[in-house]
Amino acid sequence: MTLSEVSSWLREHDDYLIITHRRPDGDTLGSAAALVRGLRAYGKNAYIFKNEETTSKYLGFVSPFWAPDGFDFSHVVSVDVASEGLFPRNSDNLLGRTDLAIDHHPSNTGYARLTYADGSKAACGEIIYDLLIDLNGDIDDDTAAALYTAISTDTGCFAFGNTTQNTFRCAALVAEKNIGLPELNRILFRTKSRGRLELEGTVMAGIKYYYGGRVAITTIPKALMDRTGCTEDDMDDIAAIPGAVEGVWCGITMRELSSETDLKISVRSGSLFNSNEFCSKFGGGGHAMASGASFQGITLDTLLGMLLEELDKVFLPHGYSR
Repeated sequence: MTLSEVSSWLREHDDYLIITHRRPDGDTLGSAAALVRGLRAYGKNAYIFKNEETTSKYLGFVSPFWAPDGFDFSHVVSVDVASEGLFPRNSDNLLGRTDLAIDHHPSNTGYARLTYADGSKAACGEIIYDLLIDLNGDIDDDTAAALYTAISTDTGCFAFGNTTQNTFRCAALVAEKNIGLPELNRILFRTKSRGRLELEGTVMAGIKYYYGGRVAITTIPKALMDRTGCTEDDMDDIAAIPGAVEGVWCGITMRELSSETDLKISVRSGSLFNSNEFCSKFGGGGHAMASGASFQGITLDTLLGMLLEELDKVFLPHGYSR
């Protein structure tokens, strides 16, 4: 689909339910809030499926638009969701029912009946901005704030390698609105809890290096989260820590989630290592420089062994031993 075809499709239909991804970040939530606002501005009926994992940092953007019980939706639209496996845990009734997926992940599996995916965009929020301009000609201040949140968080405040000239143009256009930019940036990027700082210190001290320092791996056990009092609100950009070390091509963060056998990896890399290809080996995916995967029924030690076996295939042929 082209963007104008997406806009036309949205004009032709009504009663939308917008769905975000599991462990939602600023991009999926900001994009969903902006899309609902834009659809309502056009006169459509739209709500967001209640994602129970939404953290307090982003709750204000989406909670006013949670779908009420019994909402009789006609069409499901996903934003920033690469596969149905990333749907919220409480959304089994929506599997196989997505009419339109709006996404920027190259790894999108094509699960929706219609898909608009632009992998050149750093954030799904960039796509939503263009779509709403096409749909309504303008956006209001609250919509702009949601879009800025989407774009800025998915680019690490414009520091990640996915940031493009278009990202800056789009951010500048939404920042022209009255979005309270200084305070918004403070909340999103300059405020950390005491627990987060304590956790960061432990994560940094626990980094292990492999393949001549080309790979850095750290772990975040659930016990560490419990000890520091950290919540998902404290986890934004935590995966960037091991990849920030000089000389590291690939940084991997392994986390225990609800239990010792409910695990997640986040992979961050530069241009010399493809994170998306690596995570796809484990049923995950994302972007070339930022991807992830989930695992059930194994421990961190087992997971580390699995990761190293796959990394061996990449680094050993080039003379880098563990």
